Amino acid sequence: MAGIHISDIEAAINYWRERSPSSDGLALAEPTRALAELYARMAYRQETEVEEASLLPPVREAWLAWFQTMPDTPCIAICSTSQGDAVCKGCGRTFDEVQRWTAMTPGEKRMSWRRITLEGTAWRFNRYSERAL
Repeated sequence: MAGIHISDIEAAINYWRERSPSSDGLALAEPTRALAELYARMAYRQETEVEEASLLPPVREAWLAWFQTMPDTPCIAICSTSQGDAVCKGCGRTFDEVQRWTAMTPGEKRMSWRRITLEGTAWRFNRYSERAL
């Protein structure tokens, strides 16, 4: 199962805070409140990930709305897995991730994105970073 990292929950909260700001400075819009409650529980329990399948519908809908604003794939059209590499030099995904990408859940995609971003070794982060824009 795919775990959604707390940093993604925080990014989704910020997305909704910008999209639906509080009118009085106190009340939160429903998507922001749903995400904030999950974030608070995770912080209290010192959890860094929550299972994608365990998200309640309001949280899932709010998170997916943020997810849709993200690039769908890390691909920069320089694929070395097609030449036999286990990990693509261009985007940083494994051969299996490249092959299964369209069938992966949003949470699985975010797990891949997080790993390749933390590693930062793929060409999308250095010599061909302009292609990633």
